[in-house]
Amino acid sequence: MTVIESTPVRTERPATVENLCVAAPPAHPRPAGQDRYTIGEVAAWTGLSAHTLRWYERIGLMPHVDRSHTGQRRFTNRDLDWLTFVGKLRLTGMPVAGMVRYAELVREGEHTFGQRQELLEDTRRDVLTRIAELRDTLAVLDHKIGFYADAHRAPERV
Repeated sequence: MTVIESTPVRTERPATVENLCVAAPPAHPRPAGQDRYTIGEVAAWTGLSAHTLRWYERIGLMPHVDRSHTGQRRFTNRDLDWLTFVGKLRLTGMPVAGMVRYAELVREGEHTFGQRQELLEDTRRDVLTRIAELRDTLAVLDHKIGFYADAHRAPERV
């Protein structure tokens, strides 16, 4: 059986720029009970290669994946949800070791909630710092673009 953490939606935080981008996870290709996907199907759905999926399993980032009677991996909707979350962690810039640590904490059980929260809060702070840096960079780009747009519109000088 695959053990995946479910993430409840928290609504007590006021709407800010940082949390306005909350979106529902993508719809599953199949309903629960009919959700047995091959590695090729999961690769196509996630955009990850089969090699990467096997590597995730090997390093402990992917929880136990069920196997068919012939030994083929059979992923479930919960596995797809986990991979979606891992994809978000990758986008934060979290190192693979941090993602593996998080997966280990999930497998250890509810007594690790505090550690998981701390790891995610640290990651959130890193993301907010990167967002601020990117906003500053965007302002510089906008300034330069405006400069060139104005220079282009200026009449030619003799």
